[in-house]
Amino acid sequence: MASLIYLSFQLLIFTATTFALVAGDTISLDFHHRFSYKVRQWAESQGIPATWHPSEAPEGSVEYYKELVRHDRALLTQHRQLITSTDVYNFAMGNETLSLPSLAYLYYAAVSVGTPNQTFLVAMDTGSDLFWLPCNCVECAPLKSPLYGDLEFSTYSTNASSTSKTISCGSSQCSLLAKQDCTGTSTDCPYTINYLGANTSSSGFLVEDVLYLAKGDTGVDTVEIPVVFGCGEVQSGSLLEGSAPNGLMGLAMDNLSVPTVLANKGMISDSFSLCFGDDDSGRLNFGDIGSSDQSETPLVVDNNNSPYYIINLEGMAIGNTTFDTSFAAMVDSGASFTILEDQIYKEFTTAFAEQVTETQFSDPNLPFEYCYQLSAGQTEIIRPVVYFTTKGGSQFPALHPIVPILSKTTQEQIGYCIGVLQSTNINIIGQNFLRDLRVVFNREKMVLGWEQFDCYSGKSSTTPPTDNTHFAPSPAGHTPATHTPATQVPSTQTPVAQAPAPPQSEANQPHRLKSWAPELSPSTMSNTALCLFLLFFVNFFYSD
Repeated sequence: MASLIYLSFQLLIFTATTFALVAGDTISLDFHHRFSYKVRQWAESQGIPATWHPSEAPEGSVEYYKELVRHDRALLTQHRQLITSTDVYNFAMGNETLSLPSLAYLYYAAVSVGTPNQTFLVAMDTGSDLFWLPCNCVECAPLKSPLYGDLEFSTYSTNASSTSKTISCGSSQCSLLAKQDCTGTSTDCPYTINYLGANTSSSGFLVEDVLYLAKGDTGVDTVEIPVVFGCGEVQSGSLLEGSAPNGLMGLAMDNLSVPTVLANKGMISDSFSLCFGDDDSGRLNFGDIGSSDQSETPLVVDNNNSPYYIINLEGMAIGNTTFDTSFAAMVDSGASFTILEDQIYKEFTTAFAEQVTETQFSDPNLPFEYCYQLSAGQTEIIRPVVYFTTKGGSQFPALHPIVPILSKTTQEQIGYCIGVLQSTNINIIGQNFLRDLRVVFNREKMVLGWEQFDCYSGKSSTTPPTDNTHFAPSPAGHTPATHTPATQVPSTQTPVAQAPAPPQSEANQPHRLKSWAPELSPSTMSNTALCLFLLFFVNFFYSD
């Protein structure tokens, strides 16, 4: 909004100058500082609350300059929010996403497709590139399960939607799928997608149908966008055991992914954001390019045309220990936990372990190697601050590097684990290292952006995070299939760690929240009105 006001005054000066050249006369306008006695007197005469109080912040005092800085920051926040709220689309039922503990801690959104429209609770996955729904099922996850709470899912049927079209092998859409195995031009275009989870895959054939989106979060301007997705006839592995039981939307950079389709149609900037909240809730916005002051690092441009969001890291800091180890990592919302290669994992966990004071314990039922027991009555955990140095020098913070463990009997936290898993050949920044951040996947500029963010107010956040979301190991699309058994923890009272109870129906149901688009404040509207009034005054004077 600061730029809008500045532009208005520039136009005002230009108009006055033009008048002087044409009419041979000049007019002058007095400009006064916002925190000046003239402006204060004018505000009081108009019954407008003064923005500056000399008794509280005398001119030239420390308080005076602090108030100026506070005002400038407020204008910057408004300006940034106005930029990020334009040309943004989300799903017709809103931009909220939910990370469901009973469903592998993946982030889910309510997605409507077909005619008549049907709604599915679909996992959002930046680590894959295909959208698929359970369809014409030969082997799919059950429609009802204790894992789902009161939710009952449905399956997509090509015959039930009047706008459904089957993609044939000879079509251009089928040619965009990298590994199709067509046997003739008249056959359906098959697909198979394999995930990193043990024996986890989805297969079927491609269809086209309408996806319902809305601009902003009002739900008023609903649009129907034809998209190609998989009719998932056969699922396997963790997809049958609670991971994405109602479908999955790949958000990577493949030609068939939904963000790519929206950008190619010119509806949005080729960018989207995911906001990972501190209470297993978040936001997804297609077209969000982020803010001007977010941190950024280039995305890796792979010669093999990899569709994934990979960044180069040039070091990491764990408390008072730093490493200059360079490595590449995939940013993957489909991974519950962060995964590091052997050497990097050892550096990370060893440095972290050296800076904690709690007693270590081990349990073969947990996938984590480094776990610690809280002492009796302990309410605070002092842990090292963790961040990665990215290519270009920006620091990517891991605000939640630990996984709290709950007591089965009291539901109180009795311990925690270092929330990283070990791998032999891959590095993944998973959900636990993304929490309390808005992460922007800008495919147009080929950068990854991030900032600490309050997903609910739509504003940058400087509030220190707390590790109060109680994770438990569970299967995810790209992590080892680690289920959530009861866990024995050494203690005189032998507490047992467990996962949180499945959410109740209200928590499971996606519900609409306010849009990120900010409302115009009274001060913003009055400033804009004043500028327009002055412009009108000059033009009226010139016409005489």
